Amino acid sequence: MKKIVISLGGSVLFQDKVNCNFIKNFKKLILKLTKSRKKFIIVVGGGKPARFYINGFKNLNINKKIQSLTGIAITRFHAKFLANYFRVQTNVKIPHNINEVYELLKKNNVVFCGGLRYKENETSDSAAAKIAKNLKCEFINITNVKGLYNKDPRKYKNAKLIKKISFSDFYRIASRLKYKPGQHFVLDQHAAKIIMENKIKTIIIGPNLKNLENFLKGRRFEGTIIS
Repeated sequence: MKKIVISLGGSVLFQDKVNCNFIKNFKKLILKLTKSRKKFIIVVGGGKPARFYINGFKNLNINKKIQSLTGIAITRFHAKFLANYFRVQTNVKIPHNINEVYELLKKNNVVFCGGLRYKENETSDSAAAKIAKNLKCEFINITNVKGLYNKDPRKYKNAKLIKKISFSDFYRIASRLKYKPGQHFVLDQHAAKIIMENKIKTIIIGPNLKNLENFLKGRRFEGTIIS
């Protein structure tokens, strides 16, 4: 069966309230796609709830490692939230390392996870990129914007969507940013390095699930291809 890794941004799922409409439609689509011999590893981000606690620790002068571990805990809670909602074809236990992901994938068509073991300067994006590297499969990042832009589309109305970019050019953009726990960029710096070094075809798309379906069915879609 074809395996697909999805990094599902916490910013899509959890802001001031749970995005129940997206979650309902996401479940319908993923379960429909599993019928066409596809397996999904879905790595869930922390979003606003993670940043809430991370910023609290930052203001209390708690070190970055504790901030990051807190972010990982929130991503795992979010993964459990979605696994409990799906309830079928998916895992009950949330994995803490890649080997556990592989074992769960043998028994389930959908595996949810959050961040894996702590490593300095990594987010859940890095966990997703590592899994895609080891499974030698495509990597999809669902975020709260349509793809990669030449500047922040939330601040600049004239921002332009970059439809295609090379691994090296994308890494150059990502590496300009200084890492911080709870950061908000389409992919973290370490994930960008992993996909560049291993030439992992990566798709960045927004929360419009029609784009996800179109890509997986080989149709035209709106987003960014990193290749």
